[in-house]
Amino acid sequence: MILSIAKWLLGLVAVLVGGLLFYAFLLPRPADTTDPAIFLQDGRTVNYCDLPDLDGSGKFANDIPKAYTPDCSYTSIPMPILAECTEPLAEGVVDMRGLWLGVSGRVGHLERIEQCGNRVVVTAHGIIHDFRTDGSLKNGAQDVGAVCNNFNTAIHFDEEGVMVFRLFDLFDTVFREMRDDEMIFTFIDDTEIRTQRRCNYPE
Repeated sequence: MILSIAKWLLGLVAVLVGGLLFYAFLLPRPADTTDPAIFLQDGRTVNYCDLPDLDGSGKFANDIPKAYTPDCSYTSIPMPILAECTEPLAEGVVDMRGLWLGVSGRVGHLERIEQCGNRVVVTAHGIIHDFRTDGSLKNGAQDVGAVCNNFNTAIHFDEEGVMVFRLFDLFDTVFREMRDDEMIFTFIDDTEIRTQRRCNYPE
């Protein structure tokens, strides 16, 4: 009896692992709707302390095509994806916009966060993550992982204003939160990166 249960559990694990590997490396990626213009200029030239006014006077989040990572990584810093978006932040969404540099934990970690409405674009380490914070997989991050793998993450803001990333909407993996004027980035292993705002990319 115990042997039969063990075999059944091993079979279930094998199916789950096989399914994840198929999704990660064999399933076609979503159709690329990235505006190619973001790669025509150097995103390093932008002052990221000069943030757009989210006053509703310009484009809204739905007016701007979703961006994806080209191939497995971009080779030059893209221009901001949401530069023309002025849609006010949605209810419950915390303003984390800016360029953030790690000063503790993973010192030197650098990421750019853009926001309008409930849409967020995180650009870091050669990867563009463009998603909505509505807690759904459909509108979550469907992009490239660290080993050029597909992944799908649902993202939402909790009641304390923490941006929570749930891999396949099964378990929490990454957290971002504002503490004063610092952005704190925490991984599933409790590694905490304290980041501070920068206006420009370092040389």
